[in-house]
Amino acid sequence: MSGIVYLVGAGPGDPGLLTLRGRDCIERADAVVYDALVDKRLLEHMRPGAEAVYAGKREGHHSRPQEEINAILVSRGRIGQVVTRLKGGDPFMFGRGGEEAAALAAAGVAFEVVPGVSAGLAVPAYAGIPLTHRECGPDVTFVTGHEGRDGARVRWDLLAGASTVVFFMGLGHLPRIAARLVAAGRDAATPVAVISHGTTDRQETVTGTLATIVEAVARRSIGPPGLVVVGDVVRMRESIRWFAELGPPGGGA
Repeated sequence: MSGIVYLVGAGPGDPGLLTLRGRDCIERADAVVYDALVDKRLLEHMRPGAEAVYAGKREGHHSRPQEEINAILVSRGRIGQVVTRLKGGDPFMFGRGGEEAAALAAAGVAFEVVPGVSAGLAVPAYAGIPLTHRECGPDVTFVTGHEGRDGARVRWDLLAGASTVVFFMGLGHLPRIAARLVAAGRDAATPVAVISHGTTDRQETVTGTLATIVEAVARRSIGPPGLVVVGDVVRMRESIRWFAELGPPGGGA
């Protein structure tokens, strides 16, 4: 008899941002397949005897290829297990949850998607940056920081005209991001924030402009995971930041 796989968003780092539905899925699971960015304290919700399976992936450092993770979920579902696939952020927001759901559907394994708090929403909020604002941010665009293997290309011409742009996995590609936006017509004086380890006690924010942010980040030597926010809303950090961070206030702008 087939089991069921829950594709659960664990949130961006702070374990308190896990949803109640997500916690319920962890508690009922026979196995929890979790990612590198998932706070290990969430595994404390597992019932006695449940199995924790690490499937961590970071850019350039994959402990398991995606195809193998898909196969784990399918095989365990087919033998009747209740499996919770615990993914950082939201499973359908640059989390490859769509690939896992498609693999489960093709195999005839029941699954459920449990949305999580996306890093794209929570990390700027913890840095004191509202993604939208009536006066300076009427729209927001979410973009992957690197181009996918399928050859899809980022429309830099469109991003140059967007009010607020949030780049996931953008820290390692920051020089290219800044250069491409300016080349596409974005003002080099546009404010930028780079937020490392957002929503955790390791959070650091570096601010600057498209012209200065690469050097500012290099001076601070911050590491991934990092989120990049481009737009005038970044200026609001100076007045509404609320979360205690590492490093000097303001982040080296």
